[in-house]
Amino acid sequence: MIFDERPKDNRRDLFDREKELEKIENNIIAKKPLLLLVGVRRIGKTSVLQTALNEINETSLIIDCRKLKENYGRRDLYSLFSQSLTSRLDKLKDILRKINGVSIFGNYVELKWSGKDYISIADLLDHLNERRIIIAIDEAQKLRGPLSKEVKDAIAHAYDYDKNITFILTGSEVGLLYDFLGVNDVESPLYGRYYNEIELERFDKEKSIEMLKKGFEELSFSIKDDIINSIVNEFDGIPGWLVFAGLQYFNKRDFNEIKETAISIALNEIEKLTGKSPASRRYKTVMKCIAKGNESWSKVKECLELEEKSTISSSILSNILGNLEKMSLIKDYKFLDPIYKEASIRIKP
Repeated sequence: MIFDERPKDNRRDLFDREKELEKIENNIIAKKPLLLLVGVRRIGKTSVLQTALNEINETSLIIDCRKLKENYGRRDLYSLFSQSLTSRLDKLKDILRKINGVSIFGNYVELKWSGKDYISIADLLDHLNERRIIIAIDEAQKLRGPLSKEVKDAIAHAYDYDKNITFILTGSEVGLLYDFLGVNDVESPLYGRYYNEIELERFDKEKSIEMLKKGFEELSFSIKDDIINSIVNEFDGIPGWLVFAGLQYFNKRDFNEIKETAISIALNEIEKLTGKSPASRRYKTVMKCIAKGNESWSKVKECLELEEKSTISSSILSNILGNLEKMSLIKDYKFLDPIYKEASIRIKP
């Protein structure tokens, strides 16, 4: 069903994205080592990823990095791999039971992450290479941190030596994903490694209308064109928001309430993305300044200084703007998601 807010896992429920699915399949068939699947939040990366993996006749693992806290440790990292391996135990038991540092208890895979007989991620990948396997790392930018080099070393090693492994990395904070990979960092173990990239774009107005009409048809619900146009105009072709708005309208019939709920969700997400430190408050103020229509460096600086009643270092402002772009919140002083813009206007000092 199109208006299912959970990530899709089959082509029947996934609207459009035929070209992107074909590109992923072709990369997998060609045994390409590294593929990036990128796009703004709610653009449908997880749905496209899960659908593609379900359609191929290969063993796959999904490492969901959204579960990682900011300063994650080795225990947290290995827990992600353990959970993923457990979900594919029926496919991998014969390989896993032979590996030192890996234990199978009932339906659960345990990984030794320290001490005697510990298994490194690179060693684990070498063993998994016995079989053709796709390893998908969802929201891979979350792997930045003290253990990022260990992860990148393992991926780089597999890139060179484990020919049966294809990595698919997704990221909604695209600049931070590039930072994690170190695409411009000569010190990164992945520097210079070739990767294919697929970017999911938002739907144009025609596609958005088609998606909404099909979703309402599946629910046998008659809806006026002006409501469809209002949803399209407010949510700007981002599939996740279109699904949210369509399902909410089916249940509540109140478009203004739906929009307010979406803005509240975005405000909560902004809070999580920027944090609560004194420095993070300045990020929120910059977002608010841009949302108010200050679409140049000088105008944002003036707005920020008026808000804080203080002079602001040019380098600090440049750093904030750069990070907001890396987080895929803004580009060229414009918001990539109109709901985030509306939410930013409402940020309280």
